[in-house]
Amino acid sequence: MADDAREEILGRIRLALSDVPASERTGDVAVTRSYRVADDRPRAELVALFAERADDYTAEVRRTPAERLPAAIATAVAELGVTRAAVAPGVPPEWLPESLPVVTDDGLDVAALDELDAAITGCAAAIAETGTIVLDGGPLSGRRALTLIGDRHICVVAADQIHGQLPAALAAVADAVALRRAPITLVSGPSATSDIELERVEGVHGPRRLVVLIAE
Repeated sequence: MADDAREEILGRIRLALSDVPASERTGDVAVTRSYRVADDRPRAELVALFAERADDYTAEVRRTPAERLPAAIATAVAELGVTRAAVAPGVPPEWLPESLPVVTDDGLDVAALDELDAAITGCAAAIAETGTIVLDGGPLSGRRALTLIGDRHICVVAADQIHGQLPAALAAVADAVALRRAPITLVSGPSATSDIELERVEGVHGPRRLVVLIAE
């Protein structure tokens, strides 16, 4: 049956392409995209919506004035019981509490990352409508391993990084994809899955605790 379904799908594709010249390329034909690509809601409304939706995904969301960010990180670190953290290489030193021992992730191996209590990063963008953080593997977001191996992730989201809809957020990381072939990671809440009986299990393929600090 699987082979029959495959042949049917491929047959439909061949039929749909039967009148397309062999020399034609994707960019040769303009495609009308009628979906909304920008959001004209006020910034304050987008920030509030993002906070609400991220909270729905059980992220621990805190809003803080930008100048109070180090204090907010210090509070989060204390609440999570973090004694030593890995930080993305682009995280500004002024974000970090002076009392917290940190290790910059300059290519730490899996074992070294696993020994640290938390990862502290920024992000590339965020999506208000879905409460999603967008990571692009750059210096501020950190590489994928940094935010997938540890049990806790503290992520700073600047208010002006929050976009209303997915298309605008993806446009914000388009250069990272085009120029660096960057892997884009979309994070909606802490890692969670469920088994066949729908029992929720956290921390299977990422951190069990996600703290989102919105710097305004």
